[in-house]
Amino acid sequence: MAEQDGPRGFDGVTRWLGLRWDDPQTVRLELRPEHLNGGGMLSGVVTFALVDYCMGSTLWAQRNPGERIATTNIDITYLQTATEGEIVCRTVLDRRNRTAGAMRSEVHHEDGRLLATAQGTYAIFVRKG
Repeated sequence: MAEQDGPRGFDGVTRWLGLRWDDPQTVRLELRPEHLNGGGMLSGVVTFALVDYCMGSTLWAQRNPGERIATTNIDITYLQTATEGEIVCRTVLDRRNRTAGAMRSEVHHEDGRLLATAQGTYAIFVRKG
């Protein structure tokens, strides 16, 4: 993956999950059996990863040359679940300064149901060396 691709580039996790970007703030996922937990419902880990990648992509698009980002905190509230279909995460950058970014996300099922909400913060830093 080229450096400029950042979080929108495909790494092993995004490839395995099957994440697809509409734009830096919108990430989609078509549910597969391996995304479901032992109870047959959408795994919280999959939802969390979707949110983390969407938040990262949102902030990555707003970075300055030489800046890097890292997740520092995500609070997620799971409201409903899904067993099939497509889910989509949309993220809004609420605040960005020199050292941090704060975002919020919503995850919806294709039928319109709100599955999860999240708030997150990311560190912004210049890579040394």
